[in-house]
Amino acid sequence: MDDSGPVTDYGSSMVQWMHNRRPRYKGPTLGEWERPSASYVVDMLPPLANVSNPVDSIPAKHLHASLNKAKHPVNVVKWTPEGRRLLTGSSSGEFTLWHGMAFNFETLMQAHDSAVRAASYSHSDDWLISADHLGIVKYWQPNFNNVKVIEAHNDPIRDLAFSPNDTKFVTASDDSHLKIFDFAGGVEELILEGHQWDAKSVDWHPTKGLIVSGSKDHQVKLWDPRTTRCLTTLHGHKNSIAKTVFEPTRGQLLATCARDPTARIFDLRMMRDVCLLRGHEKDISTLTWHPIHTSLLSTGGSDGSLFHYLLNEPNSPTGTAASISPYDSPDPSNAPAQTIYPAHKIPYAHDFNIWSLDWHPIGHILASGSNDRVTRFWIRARPGENECFDDRYHIGEAAAEAQGTWDRRGGRKQQREEEEQEIEDEAEGLIDQQMPVRQAMLPGIPGMAAPPPISSDGTTLSGANQSQIPGMGAAVPPPLPPVPGLAGIKIPGMDPANPPDLSKLAALFGNIPPPPGAGGQFPPPPPIPGTFPNGVIPPGLLPPGFKLPPGFPPPPPAQGGIPGMSADGTSGGSIRKRAPLPSQQESLMEEQRRGKYRSAR
Repeated sequence: MDDSGPVTDYGSSMVQWMHNRRPRYKGPTLGEWERPSASYVVDMLPPLANVSNPVDSIPAKHLHASLNKAKHPVNVVKWTPEGRRLLTGSSSGEFTLWHGMAFNFETLMQAHDSAVRAASYSHSDDWLISADHLGIVKYWQPNFNNVKVIEAHNDPIRDLAFSPNDTKFVTASDDSHLKIFDFAGGVEELILEGHQWDAKSVDWHPTKGLIVSGSKDHQVKLWDPRTTRCLTTLHGHKNSIAKTVFEPTRGQLLATCARDPTARIFDLRMMRDVCLLRGHEKDISTLTWHPIHTSLLSTGGSDGSLFHYLLNEPNSPTGTAASISPYDSPDPSNAPAQTIYPAHKIPYAHDFNIWSLDWHPIGHILASGSNDRVTRFWIRARPGENECFDDRYHIGEAAAEAQGTWDRRGGRKQQREEEEQEIEDEAEGLIDQQMPVRQAMLPGIPGMAAPPPISSDGTTLSGANQSQIPGMGAAVPPPLPPVPGLAGIKIPGMDPANPPDLSKLAALFGNIPPPPGAGGQFPPPPPIPGTFPNGVIPPGLLPPGFKLPPGFPPPPPAQGGIPGMSADGTSGGSIRKRAPLPSQQESLMEEQRRGKYRSAR
């Protein structure tokens, strides 16, 4: 896999594996094994080519850090089913899409009105459901078109999961209840009651009708979704449960973590814990299984640490005796759980609490979202690459600066440049998502844009000649209507396809007969139906001194005209006249006779 710079392209590795692979019953894939040398980079294979060797898939190298322009804690990270993009949900209710190979910004959208708390893709990869702090569940299509909104709970929803056939989904909320909804109708069907405090996590078995939930009451419960009956309660933790996840490949194991420094692995066939994961110094806030290797588990701590465990390798520290697995003991039911220590530690992966972890569907990149507002991508180291184990994520900033593997000023400069690049990418992405500028439309003609202003030389302000109908593209303007009296008249010597110049045209105009009408004038236009009778304007409607155009008949003289109005515009007839208004002098004298306004002010 080529991960030079911030780009990771797994195409060559997949093609090489597909070219050389063979059925598993014939043994491992033919080809040269990797060795700790840079020349063996071309022989790197995807995790699916090495199912029996999970150590090759441990993501020990920091690849890239992505952050938004407006920084908010990242609560959810989820790879899209095809692995081309990473979806992150923040405490501001925003969805952000990051490119799956270059890790640059692609899309930002306001998905919820409150913090995004959980998200899950359906097994058919056709739907995404998300939940927020207000108890709202939303349905999303792969193109992130929101098609449905459900008010599932009155309290924050902490987790949700799809059923194996995608017909139902279950939610866990701070109201201590689990609710099962019909996905097609969005209707609540069943309520699972039994927890005494907030339900913090829930998961549906990948193949069975089995639900697991973890609560703030320190209990892990297994439920029958058909009868709402609690099958059993697992008492393995002494603090609030943070995450409960079924192993997605075989479904035989269950991983749980709590607000304590330990995580536990339960075997569903024995209904007991078989592994105890130690190594964290503070609380474990989340965990996730590898999609290919059933024995690889990654955990994120409240101090920002990221640990990777191999369940078939105890990795006991020096001076600590290795414990025996219950599978190897003579009495598996009563044997104590085997203690597993991390196969690889990244103590300074994030500055604050890691809220979410998710593997790429191929299994070569791990994404982490944290309370430090940064989304980080982790990948396996190249053959022979050892510098990544001495970076600031493994030994801290002070130690890395002392060893010369990290420069504080250079690191800040690089971080600033990355932030500026992310801001630029986000700005360009938001510009691409803007609606087109609304053009002025002609009144009364929907869809036809108004023509641009035309200058004195007959061209638009943009320089283009206005010879086409606005909004019609290259359509030819319709021909002008024929002039009455000129139909059938042909100008001798004129070819319509090749008109002569203006001087020749002016010389030919002398032979055109005058149009029919009085004095060679054009006939008046035909009367408009529903207006004046016979096309004659009634008397009294034209203002004095108005001259009609040539060809229009003059109106008849006024005979009475409008009632109450004489021909000269004054009042007349038997209609009552309006009395003249009294003058101000007469009004003042009348008021003085009444005893007012006699003394000067």
